This record gives sequence, C-alpha cells and structure tokens, in this order.
Amino acid sequence: MRIVKLTNETKKNLLDDLLKRSPNHYTEYADTVQEIVDRIKENGNQALFDYTKKFDKADISESNIRVTKEEIEEAYEKTDAHLIEVIRKALVNIRSYHEKQRQYSWFDTTEEGTILGQKVTPLESVGVYVPGGKAAYPSSLLMNIVPAKVAGVKNIIMTTPCNAEGKVYPTTLVAANEAGVDAIYKAGGAQAIASLAYGTESIPKVDKIVGPGNIFVALAKRAVYGYVGIDSIAGPSEILVLADETANPRYVAADLLSQAEHDELASAILVTTSEELAKKVAEDVDGFIKELSRSEIIRKSIDHYGYILVAEDMENAIAAANDIASEHLEIVTKNPFEVMTKIRNAGAIFIGEYSSEPLGDYFAGPNHVLPTNGTAKFFSPLSVDDFIKKSSIIYYSKEALEPIQQDIIDFATSEQLTAHANSIKVRFEDKK
Repeated sequence: MRIVKLTNETKKNLLDDLLKRSPNHYTEYADTVQEIVDRIKENGNQALFDYTKKFDKADISESNIRVTKEEIEEAYEKTDAHLIEVIRKALVNIRSYHEKQRQYSWFDTTEEGTILGQKVTPLESVGVYVPGGKAAYPSSLLMNIVPAKVAGVKNIIMTTPCNAEGKVYPTTLVAANEAGVDAIYKAGGAQAIASLAYGTESIPKVDKIVGPGNIFVALAKRAVYGYVGIDSIAGPSEILVLADETANPRYVAADLLSQAEHDELASAILVTTSEELAKKVAEDVDGFIKELSRSEIIRKSIDHYGYILVAEDMENAIAAANDIASEHLEIVTKNPFEVMTKIRNAGAIFIGEYSSEPLGDYFAGPNHVLPTNGTAKFFSPLSVDDFIKKSSIIYYSKEALEPIQQDIIDFATSEQLTAHANSIKVRFEDKK
C-alpha cells in the first residue's frame, strides 16, 4: 500500500480520487438503463422476460417467475444446517437492535383546546433488491428486510436474479424466508428495479425500493426515484481505520482487506500517527494478499484506492477521518472512546481492536447498509425510519384560534396571500 504524509494537498487528492467511484460518474450507462426502464414501463412482463433471457439466459414466464414454496423447501435441503442456525442467531441480534428504533405516534393537548401531534404510519409495500451475480449476500438481505418488518410494512416484495436454469441461490431463499419476506420474484438488474417501480402483470408496484446492486441497478434506482422512494444510490464499499502506535498492525491489515475484497473499486484507508505502524501494516497487507482467495480483486482495489496516511498528531488524523466520512470507521487507539466523541462523519463506528468491521456486517445487529462516497456527512444507515412516514396532526378549537386569528391574518397579508388571510377571517365574521 502507498504510504503518504497527510497534508491538505494529499487529502484533497485522495477525496477527488474517491469521488470518481460514485455512480454519478458512470453516465455512459444512463441511456441504456433509461431504455430498459422505459420498456418495462410500457410493456411490463414481456419486456421483463425478454431482458431476463438476454442477460441471465433464463426462460422465465408468468408460470415460474415467482419462487414457490417447494423451491424454498428445496433451498433448505441444500443449505448447510449450521449456516441456517447462524442466520437465525444473526436475525435475533438484528431484530433486537432495530426494535429499539421504533417510533410511535404522539399527541400533545392543551386546556385552550389544541391538539398537536405526529402520526407514524408504516409504508404499505416495499421492494427489496438482492444481487445474485458474482456472489450471494444473505447478510445484506437480512439488513434490508428486518427493519421493514419491524416498521410494520405490510407487503415486502423481493427480486433477485436467477441462473440459466431458473434457480436462485439456496442461501438467498433461506435467508429471505427466515426474515419474513412475503414474495420472491426471479428478476435482476435494471429491469427488476423498473418492475418494482411501475409494476408488471406479475410483479406488484411498490412504494419504495431498497437494496444494493451493480451500476445498472444504481442508475435504475436513480431513474425511478420520485415515482417511488429509494434508500440511496450506493457507491463501492469503503473502510477507514484510525490508529495510533498501540494498534496491532496484523489486525489493521486484515480489516483493511475485508473491504478491499468486495470490489475493485472498494477503498481501504489507514490514517495513523505512527510511521512504524504504517510500514508494518503495508508489509502485512502484502503478506495477506498472497494468501487470500480474492487476491486479484483485492490487489486492484489496494493499488487504485488503498492509502496509508501518516498524520502529525491525532487531531489531524481525526480531522481527516471527518473529511473522508467513510462508510466504515474503525478506531484502534489507546483511548478509542474519547476519539469516538470527536467523530462527526461515519456510517458505522467500530471501537477497539476486537470490534472489526465484519462483526457489523454479519452479527452485531446494527444495519450494514451504510452511506458511501462521503455521504455520511448527511445520510444515516438504513433503519426503521426508512420504512415509515410521518403525518403532522393539528387541531384547534374556535376558542383556541380566536386569540391568535389576527396574528395569522397579519402574517398572511404581509406575504400578500390574501386568500390565506381570508380563510381565517371568515371564521370570525359573526364577531364583527
């Protein structure tokens, strides 16, 4: 890994480099995606089946697009029993964490005759997209379905690509069934996103679409946003480790590579106050790459988006971490909790040397669907909040409105909105 001194210039160059990975920079695919979206909107199932044949080489029709109970039972038979137990254990943790995020309607009343409040309503239907190309990620599936279930969403529809034989990864089906999905359809790519957004003869339209995917999925979500809600347009995965001389270089190197193996565009960054640690981590990274199965992907990720930044002091290191606003942030210092209080921008914060990023990916409970590409400065992890909507409640009696009527009339008149003013005025005509 390249080791550079942390300066304003090197930080700016790094941020510019990372932003190149944003889906917003892949505009050359936008027209292709828009054509797919438009065809699905116009032709429904027929376009969906045509694209599935073209991209996934599968003969899908109305008769076999929906995953059956028998296919789910077959998936359980093909999935390792121990893995099923692990999925169930993880579900307990994920559900328990998200249940603490529940919001409830509330109302405040006064003796003067007013009621103000907020009505919380779960979304009616949600579409969950689950990738199925290079690998299966049942953990991500759990992270998208569980908060929707906890929020009280009535209908959770899942789409995922199938193989040429029309089969879906067994672990994907098992995890979806354990999480409580209502229906699963064999559809992938931009065509699946468009089907969820507009509905086809087989796939019902939903109110919001969540879930990760490739650049075509990301651009399709952007194309249908506004017609339906979306979670975000996520970029490649990223990790930043904030460490001092007390950190174990072998642990740090291993954690950096845990994200680099996701994607050639993934980024792995170490910000440290110790030059000695920087050198040892770089050596351990090279050693691990030789041993790991996805070494080719890891090497490209590290070569293009891997950095070790050496800061003068922890204050500058923390400032860099806040500017980068990484999806995953590990704090491995002698006083990690104190450092944590100074972090403003991060998707998820992992504290201490035994809280490595995969703990959050699979088991701890907090959601691993996190803001990327610096959006942690203004976005939050996926949560129960993403699956509810809030309505304001306002009630005033005549007795409560009367003392303030002139204030409202004057305010509206100052904005030259006389119809607004009149709406209040007519209610007290009998007083004049």
